[in-house]
Amino acid sequence: MKREAALLQKLASISDRYHEVEKLVGDPDVIKDAKRYRDLMREYKRLAPIVNHFNLVTSIGNDLDQAEAWIGGDDAEFKDLGQAERPGLQHKLEAAYEAAKVMLLPRDEVDDRPVMIEFRAGTGGDEAALFAGDLFRMYQKHCEQKGWSWILVNANEGTAGGFKEVVARVEGDGVYGWLKFESGVHRVQRVPDTESQGRVHTSAATVAVLPVAEDVDVDLNVTDIRRDTFRASGAGGQHVNKTESAVRLTHGPSGIVVECQDGRSQHQNYDRALEVLRTRLFERERSRIAADQAEKRKSLVSTGDRSAKIRTYNFPQGRVTDHRIHFTSHALPAILGGELTPVIEALRMAEQAALLASQN
Repeated sequence: MKREAALLQKLASISDRYHEVEKLVGDPDVIKDAKRYRDLMREYKRLAPIVNHFNLVTSIGNDLDQAEAWIGGDDAEFKDLGQAERPGLQHKLEAAYEAAKVMLLPRDEVDDRPVMIEFRAGTGGDEAALFAGDLFRMYQKHCEQKGWSWILVNANEGTAGGFKEVVARVEGDGVYGWLKFESGVHRVQRVPDTESQGRVHTSAATVAVLPVAEDVDVDLNVTDIRRDTFRASGAGGQHVNKTESAVRLTHGPSGIVVECQDGRSQHQNYDRALEVLRTRLFERERSRIAADQAEKRKSLVSTGDRSAKIRTYNFPQGRVTDHRIHFTSHALPAILGGELTPVIEALRMAEQAALLASQN
């Protein structure tokens, strides 16, 4: 009961904060401060489902108290009614408490941010580039199904199709929190179109999901950046190849190189490249911290290791296997068509279970 009382107290304090934020977002002075208003709106949206759940817990608790009062009363009819309702209400309340524990698990402060999602061909030559293209389209379809915006930032096409490297920006509610477990090495086993004897080849591509960095996240000195321009190449409209609109940024201290050529102007490409550079620097530091935390938590999912093989797409067997949680699905065509929700939900549940276990 002490743990339940502490849980209720925490939910009540969150409810108080929610109503405080609700007032702040309507304050004209707050609205004038774009960054503060944006941060408060993110907090308001994040707290709303927790407060709704707190109201549900309170309602069920009140109903259970009423049933207990009837059982302890003198009216035989109400006594019977209370005894009939009590088991169901107890079960509902226990389930509501368990759901509240999940909602109150530590969360990543960047879960609500947009992401840069990067795809790179790995081992396997042309087949790896083709697979990187398959992954790009798979995530694009999934994000579109969720109503998120998908913006191509930069693409380096493979010689036989697909991509050697391609970067997209995704915006929507809770994007990073949903996609963050997708980073790692994705492996494909299939017969390439160029294979004349029908042998199955194994190739790989890397996916990196990075929360978009904001100006305050990274102390970026523009004097450390070398800026080069060049003519864009590939499919991109009439502006391509006519002017030096593509931009390459080289960050001296880190050695990170970023290219962007899919914007319609050099200025737009520079802004996007700068955002990618800032995001990669931000992620470098986050990855270091995540690796330390994962070692302490022994998490099965969020290791912070971008080189870890996380998933295999086996075409001969029509099978997709996530190696971190031993999840297997035989709906490979549907998954490649963007139906990733069952896979991602399984990963989220595994992570929640690990976090709950670490708190006991």
